[in-house]
Parts: sequence; C-alpha cells; structure tokens
Amino acid sequence: MNVESTAKYMRISPDKVRPLMRRVCGLPVNDALSMMQFSPKKGAAMVRKVMKAAVANAVNNHESDAEQLRVARATVTAGPSLRRFWPRARGSASPIRKRTSHITVELTDGRDEAQASVADAGRPPAAG
Repeated sequence: MNVESTAKYMRISPDKVRPLMRRVCGLPVNDALSMMQFSPKKGAAMVRKVMKAAVANAVNNHESDAEQLRVARATVTAGPSLRRFWPRARGSASPIRKRTSHITVELTDGRDEAQASVADAGRPPAAG
C-alpha cells in the first residue's frame, strides 16, 4: 500500500531540496525523519513536515504500522516563480525570480509487493 503527501508552493528553490530528497529515498521513515531533524538545511524542515503528514495519512487512513513504513519515492518539482525586479544603474532593472517547489513523499509498507507475489503464484506461466 502506497501513501503519498504533497506540499505545494513551498518558498524554496527545487535545486536546494533535491539533494535532501535523494538522501531519504529508500530509507525507513524513522531514519529519514531523524536525518531531516538534524540537518542544518532550510528545506529539511519542509521535507520533514511532508513526511510526518504522509505517516499520519498511512496510520489514520490505512491502518498501517508506522514502524514498517519506508520512503518509496521522494520528489520535488518546480512550482511557479514570483517575478520581481531589482533597480540597477542608470534607471535600468534586473529581474529576480523567487522560486517555489512542490514536495511529494510517497511511503510504502511493503504489503502491495507481498500481495502481488501471492496473486502471481496462482497464475499459469505466460506463453513465450
């Protein structure tokens, strides 16, 4: 069973969050949460918030055990950019793009894979 949680329009550049997302992918949730808790990066607090929301979704909506959950997929995509201008010399202006991110965390407890292997065991082999 896969459960996902998304936080949209987070005020941080996706380039700053992607390294954090790569580090937590495939880890047990407890390890990933503790890694984000002690990371000095600004994006770590945002990723931790989304992970805690996904754990709450899994526990409350799907009756999963929080100890069995793993991070199946963690992605960050670019959201819309706020466009501002900074005054420059001689009456000109330079553009500034304040980027936003959409952070998605998907958790799994491994039940789908076990059920799929049991279901496949009863099927006849495919003709080749």
